[in-house]
Amino acid sequence: MQYYGSSPLRVACLTAVSLIAFAANSILCRLALGSASIDAASFSTIRLLSGALVLMLLTRLAGRHTLETQGSWRSGAALALYAVTFSCAYVLLGTGTGALILFGAVQATMIISGLVSGERPTSLEWLGLLIAVAGLVYLVFPGVSSPSPSGAVLMTAAGIFWGIYSLRGRGAENPVRITTGNFIRSVPFVLAGSAVMFPMLHLTPKGVLIASLSGGVASGLGYVVWYTALRGITATLAATVQLAVPLLAAAGGVLFLAETVSIRLVLSGLAILGGVGLAIIGRTRSS
Repeated sequence: MQYYGSSPLRVACLTAVSLIAFAANSILCRLALGSASIDAASFSTIRLLSGALVLMLLTRLAGRHTLETQGSWRSGAALALYAVTFSCAYVLLGTGTGALILFGAVQATMIISGLVSGERPTSLEWLGLLIAVAGLVYLVFPGVSSPSPSGAVLMTAAGIFWGIYSLRGRGAENPVRITTGNFIRSVPFVLAGSAVMFPMLHLTPKGVLIASLSGGVASGLGYVVWYTALRGITATLAATVQLAVPLLAAAGGVLFLAETVSIRLVLSGLAILGGVGLAIIGRTRSS
């Protein structure tokens, strides 16, 4: 494991905390929506609003006062679309299945973006991509234990939007500041979505609390910890360790939500995560 300018133990701890935060988003969303404690649109709105407030507070405490110059409306829109489709999907999907489809779609989006921009994949990258796609097809293929088709489509869309958002922010000089601006700009979009879906409004104290924790802690603070950890690890290692998130989310679903893990989920998870891993290894070798 390669580190830059920070102790290995500190970087490892920061990385572990951020991955748990990412998995916690899936667990918290499923906990709130699976128990019908809040509607999907309101969950998205409260999540991004609380995340924006926490990030603004952190930025202010750091002595930075130019939030209006950070981020972009396009990135804010992509973040909002990710949050809304993510929440709607978790009305229909289990925690582990949703996280697996999400991160499979994110990685596929980034790989396809590389192809469009002129990257020339190696044979190992192609093999990994085909295995990952086969695993995803197997997961959503109709059958006794296949997930909801509508939920799978929504979560795939969420992964695409998150991939686009990540690609737009790649190489940012001050990612925390950029993220704060993007969260702020995402709020009007999710508010508009909540207005359209107002007839379905459903709020409970439990739902509001969970959405606030998802936004303020798992998203806002989680992203700050992740960006801090990124200073001490390579980009390839960062992409690799994220493959643990669906497994953490599935484990959390079993522990906290009493969900079951099907053989289909295990096999497709091995294929998707293994395929993405092969693609990352192939890209590393070629570079």
